[in-house]
Amino acid sequence: MKAVILDAASLGDDVDLTPIAAVVDELVIHQHTDPEQCLPRLEGAQAAISNKVVLDAGVLSALPGLELICVMATGTNNIDTEAAARLGIAVRNITAYGTASVAQHTMMLMLALANRLPCYQHDISVGRWQQSAAFCLMNHKTLQLAGKHLVIAGQGELGQRVAQLAAAFGMRVSFCARPGNEANDSRPALTRLAPTADVISLHCPLTEHTRHLIDTRILNALQPGALLINCARGGIVDDEAALSALRDGRLGGLGVDVLPNEPPRDGHVLLDALQDGLNLIVTPHNAWITPEARQTVVDMTAANLRQAKVQAQVQAQAPDA
Repeated sequence: MKAVILDAASLGDDVDLTPIAAVVDELVIHQHTDPEQCLPRLEGAQAAISNKVVLDAGVLSALPGLELICVMATGTNNIDTEAAARLGIAVRNITAYGTASVAQHTMMLMLALANRLPCYQHDISVGRWQQSAAFCLMNHKTLQLAGKHLVIAGQGELGQRVAQLAAAFGMRVSFCARPGNEANDSRPALTRLAPTADVISLHCPLTEHTRHLIDTRILNALQPGALLINCARGGIVDDEAALSALRDGRLGGLGVDVLPNEPPRDGHVLLDALQDGLNLIVTPHNAWITPEARQTVVDMTAANLRQAKVQAQVQAQAPDA
């Protein structure tokens, strides 16, 4: 099997790719791949390995020898999965590779926002502590997490890990019903939980039911001072509405690790607001990037390749093959 990695740079330069190389007969590694380079680079390959490179129907249709696409991420939205299925190309993704890393990042955002870290850092940078008549500043009301109510959207492995960490801080945790399936879900709807939430943390996929899940209606229902954290996908929060609520004091803090378009080459309203002294944190989609998580991506991708090879061998030895 010849395999081609299209965007190895997305994993960083400190990961060990030998687990993948050990599974295949030939491994070709490209650090970056532009759209027009996909077809020539994948010619003659049986397996394509991609993190974010888009493989559309046109490219897939022109690669009759391609048998497998390994996505080095959970989301497969960069692959035309319908075309792949039609062409007999298997698509395998990975899950839960960064649970500890993303949960840690989520708690970092929660703690920083609860203690109004961005606001106090801004105050220090403009000299307010240095000029204070008292030994400390206390002009931004902080939030003690113990005893507070955390509402989580997404009760998968990641949401459950965040719940465990929050419980260690003494928080009360509720999971909301799956958006779009509230009528058949025993858990309360987000609209019901929002008014009692001190913190909302998002760990659900971006779907037609979760796009702008956090909108003006939800934001208006929150109690003043509530915190909102999005380490899921850009688009789940109406960012303009959230920023407006933050400026008006209806939202106590906003922390996001994701934006609708990444990288945000054309800018974004939250990026423009970072210098305004708000309780706002934007991180560059790096909740998942601990070395341990990135190496797990490699190891799980190698396992997907190994399983595909075994299945191919079994099929080849079948009597009706």
